[in-house]
Amino acid sequence: QDSVSGSTTQPSEERRSMQRLMRFVIAQVSLSVLVCSKAATSNAFLGGRIGREKVLSGDHSEEFRAAMEAVMGCGGSIEADRISMIESTLRPMWQSLPKNQIGRVEWPMLRYVTHRYFMQTSSLLVRGFEPVRQVNSTSMGAADIMHKQVPSIVDKFFAGADVSQGFLLNDAVFLVAGLEQLVFDSESKLLGVAYQDMVESEESFVGHRTLSRIMETYMVHWFMGDDQEGIAVLLKNRTLLGEVLPHWEQIRLFVQGMIKSMEYERQRAPQSGHARVAMMHRYSFKEAHEVAGSITRSFGSYWETECRAIKASLVELDKRGTGRVSLASFYGANQEGEWRFGESEDYLRQLGALDESSFSQGKQVIIPNYLQGASNCIVGTSSYLICCANECESILSGIEDAVGEAVAQPELVLKLVANMSNFEDEAPRLDTGLKHQLHRIAETHGGKVPLHGRLFAQWLHYVFPRECPFPHKAGAATALTPSEFGDSYIASQNEVASHASLLHKAGVAVSEAAEEQWMSQWSEEEELLTDYSLQLSAPWEGADRVFAWVGALVVAAILIGFRLVTSSGKVHQTTLLGTGFDQKAHLV
Repeated sequence: QDSVSGSTTQPSEERRSMQRLMRFVIAQVSLSVLVCSKAATSNAFLGGRIGREKVLSGDHSEEFRAAMEAVMGCGGSIEADRISMIESTLRPMWQSLPKNQIGRVEWPMLRYVTHRYFMQTSSLLVRGFEPVRQVNSTSMGAADIMHKQVPSIVDKFFAGADVSQGFLLNDAVFLVAGLEQLVFDSESKLLGVAYQDMVESEESFVGHRTLSRIMETYMVHWFMGDDQEGIAVLLKNRTLLGEVLPHWEQIRLFVQGMIKSMEYERQRAPQSGHARVAMMHRYSFKEAHEVAGSITRSFGSYWETECRAIKASLVELDKRGTGRVSLASFYGANQEGEWRFGESEDYLRQLGALDESSFSQGKQVIIPNYLQGASNCIVGTSSYLICCANECESILSGIEDAVGEAVAQPELVLKLVANMSNFEDEAPRLDTGLKHQLHRIAETHGGKVPLHGRLFAQWLHYVFPRECPFPHKAGAATALTPSEFGDSYIASQNEVASHASLLHKAGVAVSEAAEEQWMSQWSEEEELLTDYSLQLSAPWEGADRVFAWVGALVVAAILIGFRLVTSSGKVHQTTLLGTGFDQKAHLV
């Protein structure tokens, strides 16, 4: 196994120490954010100037665009082709979102689609947009970086009266572009620290070798966060980097690739001032900042091979194909040298990665929830985390593209899903029970399935149990990083040994009762992010049910006549019928 912990024959205490060190390395940190850095530019993360041909319509869209242009103006501007690229990524999702009477989406949906954009393009989890975070009247769930740097925009457009109007696609495009700029600008301060460590001025021009050392220093700070003591030790003795940071040599090569990519772009499309790079190989802080932006944008896809390795180890333990691994097997693998599987039971529970609903199977780790958990996010700042890709995105996107609207007939969904496969190229787990469950979801919504509701996400999880995370109810899980959770994020030796011992006692036999309980975590409670009243109807409102309900009302009237009787000169009346639509559904 290619890991920092090395051979599985290491002494137990040494391996445990390495586990703690590695977990600390990938623990999340707080990085101060500086929006209008003097060195901030836009050529890396975003590009050049916004084209004025993109005119937004609507009551507050012009004002919103002006506000976001002001944000982007701090570090530069944005080219029209960048706007077009963002829009083309968002449009398929946007077409499938529920709209209000004037064709706009509400704030929770704007937040939702923005989160998905960053996860799709960069595996970047914007803090504040976490799906597990509950959004309500007291917590709007705006991006933390916007709360810190542009609170007036948050107050006016996301929490004020304007929010009731809803948002257009172009509003989403400019929100994404503004967030990209804020993320890019935030990196300039950390890059400035790397320059200081290398005793270089931000005003100077440096050679290729020095730039490489600066960017490697930047990566150490990026990974280690606020562990200043650890950073000092590593930078003083760089031979330790390969022992402490996972796959350091490969990361160095990745950084070199980002530098060469910047050089190539300078040569391919030369502009004023680029001759210095192309001919003399001298680099300014601006070029270094561009490299930092490309690292943020690309590191998630680069690190995905490590995420796949983690998943492969879990899948090997999932003998029943349910997307779950018993806690005993999880800790058993840890005892056998798999240093990654060391989170404590309490931390797994907080992450929403622990299924405790099955009596026969006991506690189980949910594979996709574990992969998406903050403990597996390799890089973190106060503004974002870089996490494993959400493999369910491609599945949901395929359904959205084919349906093209917010709701779908269950028959269409079944047809689409039947032609899909998971990442192991296996057919979906689409048995009779799951088909019935999809129809039940549709029945509670007037015959159609909301594509962005909790019940459909839950259904997708059981159809693709290793790809799609189980959707907990809002507020039931957190995205706490190891450092935020505290020292108890890692399991003690006694905890690991206690759970692992159950594996040997129980064995791996699977009973019929266990097979029947594989969907024991299923919950009938729906959660909708927004109002679907224009897209959905109550069960009695469909045209094919009108006559049935008219007949029912006639019968009801007759029954009421018989139930109205006098006794001792008083009239007694019993209530007839409830609403007929008693699903557990609410907006979140």
